Amino acid sequence: METLKTLKVSCVYLCHYFMKEQILHTAIELFLNQGFKSITMDDIAQELGISKKTVYAHYNNKEAIVEASTSQVFTVICGGIDLICARELNPIQELYDIKKFVLEHLKGERSSPMYQLQKYYPQTYLKLREGQYSYMQGCVADNVQRGIEQGLFMKNIDVQFVSRIYFIGVTGIKDESIFPQTQFAANDLYDMYLEYHIRGIVTPKGRTILNKIIQSNQE
Repeated sequence: METLKTLKVSCVYLCHYFMKEQILHTAIELFLNQGFKSITMDDIAQELGISKKTVYAHYNNKEAIVEASTSQVFTVICGGIDLICARELNPIQELYDIKKFVLEHLKGERSSPMYQLQKYYPQTYLKLREGQYSYMQGCVADNVQRGIEQGLFMKNIDVQFVSRIYFIGVTGIKDESIFPQTQFAANDLYDMYLEYHIRGIVTPKGRTILNKIIQSNQE
């Protein structure tokens, strides 16, 4: 009897867990495709074919599901970047592979998620930005240092300065009020910024690699 009771409790827990994960996955897809502002709890419930009451049983309000969604996406992206870095590519190619991976997972940022997050959910945005800075600071600093050691980046650059400037730039270009998507497509904008960043620190050897990557991407 105890075993049967334990199994029933386990089944209830698993059903609760999988439903919560399904709600989160659906919310993430809707947020990235249509934006944080426009999607409601009703939209999430309708997409899943469940009642809004069921959604609220797992997430108290929209703010809770927005925070869970951003945290989940951040975790997935960091994990993917770690795998790219583990391949030990040359630092220039690594930056382009990371850019491609991030844009794919953010659906090309067509809904301007970071801008909407900052505008409508500032506390969640600040928490995410702190996490981004903490993670990217180490990741980019390591990239720049390896570039210097491989003769791809100039020896006299300040690694900590360059890594911080990179963070400011790559997050700043997501500001829809400054870089509206009607004028700057997300993929083109990232390409322009990445080239701008790399050209400022490369050696002639690094410039040769950069030009080959740019030419290959244009073909």
